[in-house]
Amino acid sequence: MPPVVPPFLIGLIAVPLAKRLLKPLVRGVVTTSVGVVLEVKKAVHAAGENINDLAAEVAADVMATQITSVDGHLPTEGAASKDKADDRVESESRSPKIRTSTSAGKTQ
Repeated sequence: MPPVVPPFLIGLIAVPLAKRLLKPLVRGVVTTSVGVVLEVKKAVHAAGENINDLAAEVAADVMATQITSVDGHLPTEGAASKDKADDRVESESRSPKIRTSTSAGKTQ
């Protein structure tokens, strides 16, 4: 009959060996994962900047197209002064808002 080795003795021998082997392996996995995450963040940031640049270019093109497609629909000097006069009349017709403040508990 072969000699029986208690399981705790196997554990006493296996744990230090596993620690020596697994610690560098886990450290390498974590280091690699952090490096990958940082590279992905950089790539996403660069892609976001490219999308923003593209959107700005498209907006500029659309505005340029709208400006060049306007056929004399710009307000003239007389129309602009009429609009200002309408705004002035409208603002004069409004009654001012009076705010009252009550101070509870204050005596003079």
